[in-house]
This record gives sequence, structure tokens and C-alpha cells, in this order.
Amino acid sequence: MSETLREAPGKTPGKTQVETVGETVGKTLKDDAPEPGESDLEAACRVLETEARAIDALSATLDGRFVDVLDVFTKCSGRIIVTGMGKSGHVAHKVAATMASTGTPAQFVHPGEASHGDLGMITRDDAVLALSNSGETAELNDIVAYTRRFRIPLVVITSGRGSSLAEAADIALIMPEFEEACSMGLAPTTSTTVMLALGDALAVALLNRQGFSAEEFHVLHPQGRLGAKLIRVEDLMHRGDEVPLVEPGTPMSEALLAMTNKRFGCIGIVDKGGKLSGIITDGDLRRHMGDALLAQTTDQVMTANPKTIGPHALAAEALNIMNSDRITSLFVVEDGPPVGIIHVHDCLRAGIV
Repeated sequence: MSETLREAPGKTPGKTQVETVGETVGKTLKDDAPEPGESDLEAACRVLETEARAIDALSATLDGRFVDVLDVFTKCSGRIIVTGMGKSGHVAHKVAATMASTGTPAQFVHPGEASHGDLGMITRDDAVLALSNSGETAELNDIVAYTRRFRIPLVVITSGRGSSLAEAADIALIMPEFEEACSMGLAPTTSTTVMLALGDALAVALLNRQGFSAEEFHVLHPQGRLGAKLIRVEDLMHRGDEVPLVEPGTPMSEALLAMTNKRFGCIGIVDKGGKLSGIITDGDLRRHMGDALLAQTTDQVMTANPKTIGPHALAAEALNIMNSDRITSLFVVEDGPPVGIIHVHDCLRAGIV
């Protein structure tokens, strides 16, 4: 009952290829109709188990044709146009968004709108990824015809092995046979889950091929918790005149004024070579509190070899150091000299937790 990836019967080699990404799993994906008296939790578990088995069947049979799709998308100089109707359209929206956010330019085009002018969004430099469980979605006809007319690569994800869509495609990724997880076996559940998983697999595989970095990810995710996790110290640190610094031998009376004006609760001591040799914090002041404090110099009060961090480190790392050592500020040092200072409040305002 299973079929490996092969050329569609009657097709010219190198043109339309029907791919079996998931084998027919027959009895493995048995009819999961609910038993009489099924509880809420039993129903939920049955849904999850049904969908999990379908994804297992899909992953077990991925092979060279999946790689062929990656080749097509990698060579595409334009965008990946993802399309689908109904529930498949919702999945297509998400697949396009995931690709776009991980370094593969992509856009969703609604098949209905495409028939009324949005075909102009698809260029000859693009490639099309069409999603349809049955492979007989009439609303996709105009997009399919457009790709054939202008020789735009067409990849489809479908369960319809011999469907019109699979026959028209350059490469068809055929999903395994499965039961929909709803009690009637009708509502798109397992089918959309498998589509989404396969779309994610394509997006991540493309990400790996392109060597998409964390820095590039941050460029596309500047807001929210994803972006916050990738903010670097240099993006948040205070620079120049904002950094509280004095020289060794400075009287504490002057150092206290500088420390108060800068409002970081600390001050750095920079030696003649420009390197940070020590730091004075509120804690140091309390330890040296007495009538003679103002008569002392920074050398006598400072703590040598203070905690520091580099400008290219993640801000989350700086926050972790400050929390672990129960301090509120870190001097930012690059090759010895201090180039900035970062405060715990800078991290919190940026959404780093």
C-alpha cells in the first residue's frame, strides 16, 4: 500500500513529480471514532494521539523529494508565494509568516483575491506553494493556470495523490493517509496539523541552508519577547559623558558629587592606561562610613577587579549577572577601557526578564 517518491505516470521526466512525503499508513492510522460515553479528557487525548501518529508517519518517510523542494525555493530569486483556501488558507498564512521571519522572503496570496487582480502579486521570479487537502480546490485553479502559463515553479502539499493539483504541480508533497481527529471525521484537524508541520519543516530547513543567524533573527523580530532575548548590551548601554568615571587619587568628596550626578549608584575608577581598575558602590560607602570618608581618596575606598561585561554580550546575560550578584549596574568594557554602563532598569524597560 505504500509508495515511495516517484514520477507521476505518463509525465515527462523532470517535469511534474508526485512525491509521497508520507506513506500510506493503512491500519497504523486506524479509525479513531469516539467510544460511547467518551469523557472530555479521553476525547482530547484521542485527538492528540491521532494527530501525533500522522506526523510520525510523515517524518518517517521524508526523503530526496523534500530536498528537491528546498532546491527550488533556494534558487528562487523572488518570494515564496503561499496560498490555500479555507482552513488550508489559515495554515498557508502561518507558513508564509514563519518563512518570512526566518530569512525566506514569503507572502500569502488569497486564491479568491488572486482571481480578481492579486495574481499581479506573483512575479516570474517567485515560486508558489499551494496547500489543499483534497487537491481539488477550485479556487486555486487560476493561480495554477497562471504558474503554468509563466513557468513559475509550483509546489503543492496535498493528500490527493491523483488529484488535479498534484498532477499540475512540478513537485507534489503527498501527505500520508490519516483520519481527521474530529468525532465525525470531517472537520479539518489532522490534515491541517500535518500541513502545518510540513510547512514548519520547510521553513526551518531553509533557515539552516541559508545559515540564518541570531543577529538576523533579531533584525526581523525587534519587538516582543523574541526580540528582547536577542538585544545586546551595546543596544542599551549608556555612553560618553553619561558614564560615571574618575581617576585614581580623586578625593572622595569629588567622587561622591560625580556619583550623585550620574545616578547609577556607582562610579568607576580609570587608571592612566584608560583601564577600569576599580569601582565604588553604595555598599563600599557604607563599609567606609565615618568622619574620615571624605578625606580619603578613591584608591582607598574602591573595590578592585569589579564585575564587567562586553558590549556584544546579550543584555539577558548582563541581567543575569546583576541578579546573581545583587548589583544594579555593570560597566561595559572592551579590551580594557570602559565604553559604557548598563543598569538593571535598562534591561527591564527593554522587556528582558
